[in-house]
Amino acid sequence: MKPFRWLAAFVLLCLLPGLSFAASIDGSQLSVLWGVPFGGLLLSIALLPLLAPAFWHHHFGKVSAAWSLAFLLPFALMYGPGMAGFSFMHALLEEYIPFILLLTALFTVAGGIHIRGNLHGSPELNTAILGIGAVLASFMGTTGASMLLIRPLVRANDNRLHKAHVVVFFIFIVSNAGGSLTPLGDPPLFLGFLKGVDFFWTISHIFPETLFLAGVLLAIFYAIDSWFYHRREEVVPLDPTPDTRRVGFDGAANFWLLGAVAGLVLLSGIWKSAVVFDIAGTHVGLPGLVRDAGLVAITLLSLNITAARVHADNQFSWGPMLEVAKLFAGIFLTIIPVIAMLKAGTSGPFGAVVSSVTRPDGSPDPAMYFWATGVLSSFLDNAPTYLVFFNTAGGDAQAMMSTFASTLAAISAGAVFMGANTYIGNAPNLMVKAIAEDRGVKMPSFFGYMLWSGGVLIPLFIIMTFIWFK
Repeated sequence: MKPFRWLAAFVLLCLLPGLSFAASIDGSQLSVLWGVPFGGLLLSIALLPLLAPAFWHHHFGKVSAAWSLAFLLPFALMYGPGMAGFSFMHALLEEYIPFILLLTALFTVAGGIHIRGNLHGSPELNTAILGIGAVLASFMGTTGASMLLIRPLVRANDNRLHKAHVVVFFIFIVSNAGGSLTPLGDPPLFLGFLKGVDFFWTISHIFPETLFLAGVLLAIFYAIDSWFYHRREEVVPLDPTPDTRRVGFDGAANFWLLGAVAGLVLLSGIWKSAVVFDIAGTHVGLPGLVRDAGLVAITLLSLNITAARVHADNQFSWGPMLEVAKLFAGIFLTIIPVIAMLKAGTSGPFGAVVSSVTRPDGSPDPAMYFWATGVLSSFLDNAPTYLVFFNTAGGDAQAMMSTFASTLAAISAGAVFMGANTYIGNAPNLMVKAIAEDRGVKMPSFFGYMLWSGGVLIPLFIIMTFIWFK
């Protein structure tokens, strides 16, 4: 039986009456070996595109499903199908489906907006696009801003010999750092908002850090891009995609739909309802259902009102979205025991990590929270990582916003900023990479990208630690 059919069978098994029950995994009782499927999936994402590109291109979904089964089937045998089924359905209903629906809506709506005109990728234009994207990311989400701007940016640079660095810095700035100012910008901050953190708290507490990081990255990018741009034979004389039309927007009605997406996300955080549905042991609230139904409606509406010419001009295809959906399905499933072990705190297998963020006198250490949250967010999903350390620091939003404000700032900054350290640190990273490669940009490998982030981002994070989080 193929891996995806195994997963489909598992879903049906989980839905059998009385099989799943509302229990949670006790991470303190788990062995670190349960993290092997997650580590195997990460290594597959890192190595297979480099060692077996043809195989990976055709079978990455099967690889993701196989690693998922490598966790689910042994877990079901050891802890019973009820516990495994509940864990599966919880990840599916509470985390994966809302995550994918939001990404799909933003991907579709932004893909229905075409910035026309013959843009030329000079250092000045590229830097301006990155700067605009950094501002937009906090108000339309890092995914929305990334999907809106990556296509015109790649098209503007299609007559450049060196352009991978443009996409790398786009991931640094637009897909990550720019989303740090509001809960609409990045999922970790939205989770904090749901936990009671004020909507404008982050912009008032980590604006200097964001301004420093984005400003220095833009300056570094301009210097590097200028060096490449003025090299001999860097610019191809004949533009591969000439467009003589005046610079402007096609499919501009989709801007209203982007606003509707942001409104739905905000509404789901503000609206409190006692109506809760129990689906296979997972509680699904009415606000979340309304949000998700609205996102599906917006996706379908965007596809219906967007002219075929706009999609053709954008070279719109579902390939990048399918890649992200399949890979993150495996990530959300195999990460289940890893998050459980982290949530176990000092009594769990990762107790040393949790203990490291506390000073000898028992007070939180902001610098360690910044790095612990950031390093784990580089490889785990940054949203649950944020929650783990939010709860480790006390979990009381009012206390976190006042007494422990520096700790909350460190957790927020670490989760958002360091999501740029790897391709899997934040969902837009992988989507941007896939779109760029789909348009012929030879992107760095998993480890090649980490050389960029290690050489550019890590020194800046060290500087930020001494200025703001010491």
